[in-house]
Formats: sequence, C-alpha cells, structure tokens
Amino acid sequence: MRMLSLILWAPFFGAVLVALLPAAQPRLIRAVALFHAGLALALAWRLIAAFDRTTAAIQFAEQVVWSPTLGVSYALGVDGLSLPMVLLATLLTVVALLASESVTSRVKGYHAWLLILEFAMLGVFMAQDWTLFFMFWELTLIPLFFLIDLWGGEKRHAASLSFVLYTMGGAIFILIGLIMAYRSTPTPSFAMAAIAQAAASLPRDQQVLLLLAFLVGFGVKIPIFPLHGWLPLAHVEAPSPVSILLSGVLLKMGAYGLLRVAPMLPEATLLLQPLLVGIALASILYGGLLAWRQSDLKAMIAYSSISHMGVVLLGMSALNETGLMGATLQMTAHGLIAGALFLLIGLLYERTHSRELADYGALARVTPGFTLLITLALLASMGMPGLAGFVAELHALLGGFERWGWLMLLMSLGVLVSAAYAIRAMGQLFTGPPRPELAGLPDLRPREWAAAAPLMAGLLVLGLQPAFATDLMNVTVARLSAVFTRLP
Repeated sequence: MRMLSLILWAPFFGAVLVALLPAAQPRLIRAVALFHAGLALALAWRLIAAFDRTTAAIQFAEQVVWSPTLGVSYALGVDGLSLPMVLLATLLTVVALLASESVTSRVKGYHAWLLILEFAMLGVFMAQDWTLFFMFWELTLIPLFFLIDLWGGEKRHAASLSFVLYTMGGAIFILIGLIMAYRSTPTPSFAMAAIAQAAASLPRDQQVLLLLAFLVGFGVKIPIFPLHGWLPLAHVEAPSPVSILLSGVLLKMGAYGLLRVAPMLPEATLLLQPLLVGIALASILYGGLLAWRQSDLKAMIAYSSISHMGVVLLGMSALNETGLMGATLQMTAHGLIAGALFLLIGLLYERTHSRELADYGALARVTPGFTLLITLALLASMGMPGLAGFVAELHALLGGFERWGWLMLLMSLGVLVSAAYAIRAMGQLFTGPPRPELAGLPDLRPREWAAAAPLMAGLLVLGLQPAFATDLMNVTVARLSAVFTRLP
C-alpha cells in the first residue's frame, strides 16, 4: 500500500472537492476540509507503529520514474528527521482548521488554499528527489500568498508581497545549488541519495560555494539573521490560523533543508562551523531582544521564533550527536509552542480586537482556561523543565558546549531574555487591576479546547517523556553526526 501517497494526496483531493462545493454551504465546506485534514492526520500517525526505529534507512519508500533521461522521479520516503515533521504538519493543519471558525468571507477559497498548503508542506518533508522537493517548496508560496493577501490584516498586501519576494529570492540560490550538485553526478539523477554521494566528492572550494548558496536559500525560510525581514510583518498581518502553520511548520522547512544538505557537503560544513554558530547566536540574541521590546503579542511571538530557530541552527552547528538531537527536538518543540501561542492569541484577538499587552489585565479572574494554556505555552517557550522546550534547548546547549565551550554563555543569555519577555507577558495579561471592559470576556469554547488540547499534550509528553520523539530520531541523528566525525 502506498501509505505516503495516501497521506500526501488526501488534502489535495480535499481541496479539489471543496472547490467544487457551493459557496453558500460554509458548514459543509468546513466539514469536508476538516475530514480530509483529519484523514491525513490519522494515516500519518499510523506510521509510528510500523516505523522501524533501529535503522536510518528511508522507510515506506515509493518511486515512479518520470524522466529517465533527466533522472527525475516521484520518490517519497521518510526517516527519523522527516517523520516528526510530517506528524507535526498534519496535526497543526487540523488545529488551524479548527481555529478558522471566525473566517466568514470567501470560506471556500480559504479552506481550499489551506489544504493545498498542507499538501505542499507534506511534499517537502516526504520528497526523496530534489526536483520533487523544489516543486513542493515553491508550491507553498502560492497558497500562502493568497491566504495572507486576501484574509490578512491592514498591511496584508505588503506582507504577502514581502514574503513571496524574500522566499523566491532564496529559492534562486537553492536552485543554483541543486543544478551545480546535479552536474557532478556521474549519471543524471536528482535522487537525494545520488546527489549526496556526488556532492560529497566535490573539492572543498566547490562545496563551500554550494553550502553558502543553500545557507542563503534555506536561511530565508528559517529565518536566520539578517534574512528575517519578511517574518514579523507576515506573522502580524496573516490570519492567526495561517500563522500557526507559518511559524509551526513553514520555518521548519528551512531547517529541514539544511539538515539534508549538510551531510552532502561535509568538508564545507566543518569549515563553515564558525559562521553557523555566529549566525545562530546572533539570531538567538537579536530575536529575543526584539521580542522583549514588542507590545503587540503577535509581533512578540514572531520575533521569538527567530530566537528559537536560532537554537535549531546552534544545535546543527555543533555537528555532534547531542547538538543535532537538540536541533531536531527544537524543531518539533517550537512547532508545538508557536502553534499554541498563535492559536490562543488569535482567539483572544477575536474576542477583544486588540493584540496590545497594555489593553489586557487580570484575565486570570475572567478566563481561567486562557490563563492556564497561555501560561503553559509561555513557560515552554522560556525552557521550563518538564516541558518540551527545556529538553530541546538542553540538548542544543550541551552539544554546543561540547564543541564551543564557554561561548554557550551567549545562548544562556538568550534564554534569560526569553524568560524576561515571557514573564512580562504573563504579568500584563493575567495580573493587575481588573478591567471593566474585559469582565464579560468568554473563556475557551469546546471547539477551541479541542484545537488547543493536543498541542498542550504534546508539550507535556515531550517534556516528561522525550523518548517518544528521541526514539524516532536517534538512529538517523547518529548517522548524520557520524558523517562529520569520520572526517579528519
């Protein structure tokens, strides 16, 4: 059975079906979209039981040759790096759909584009052919452009255009890198395994050029400092359900791409380690400090994402097993944290029409449900022990200390800044004098609890039982780190 194809194409056919439904039936449209996203979720999570945790090989592989002359195939597969991302993408899409009840204009188009976005994201994580990867990578631009431009805030046109221009500019560097690597293969093939083998044998100077091209291309999506210019505006102007996917999954595509190309170019990766750790630490501190200065809640979470994705790059820069495990764990943990925060802040905004911290206060007396869940997500964001963020950041810190020593004090400073803005947000949201205009604010409804509960459960499970995730990743991460330890 072609299980990965079933997962991949379920949201696509859901989008087609939604497009054929009458626009005057919004409840039917929502139900059909949620059914197909839920189907992809159920099928994806079934993979865990059949996934072999003792091998780093690509599993559930599928391949259909499209062009033998060019070496292009429809090739799918997952391993310990991609399976957690597939699980995260399917979960957050369902959460985003559950949180989209407030979308009342052009409901059909909104839900169709959201399903197309899921289709493209899953394709990126499943692709085992670089041509297929690049096609899905570029496909994510189309639904995101329309989702931001048609359903975003006041500056939505500038936000959507900025996102497309930044990402397309980065994609040019990825395409150049792929063409250069493809030309080095002895027989024409865009298969990831074939290109990895050919690229690893290139001279060091060519590897460095390739890695720099990939670093720019994937770095725009992560985003790393100073290629982050599109992120704050896109997050602030995008509808909150779209921000859930943008921060929770789309940013991970960039980190995932870097994790795929680093072992292809091992000599260049080792040579550019100082550059990687410098960018990582700059992103951690810069994102944290700007998040601390924000009064807009969505802007605060957006800038914090730059800081948290800097932790991913820091773990990668260590190139040892502990650091790489921290990077992969942080990708999953941040997906849950950012998804939960954008969900909850979006639901608050629907009730109050304000994202300014100064407009809130004493919510603990009025909305205990919001108070509990936002507090839990912010504590996870600042790396509180017992929650997913702590496990990921600890691995990245230990891996970085093993490689870089006391330079990791700068990361610790970033963690302190994260704690500062998280505690400030909790204080202004939930304490202080009661506000009469917030006295009748409704708490979370059952549908909203259904959207938030799996994210909170994930934060707790990964914090208290991290083996649930590390067992999936261990062997793949060990093989990845071995590529660099074998080099002289």
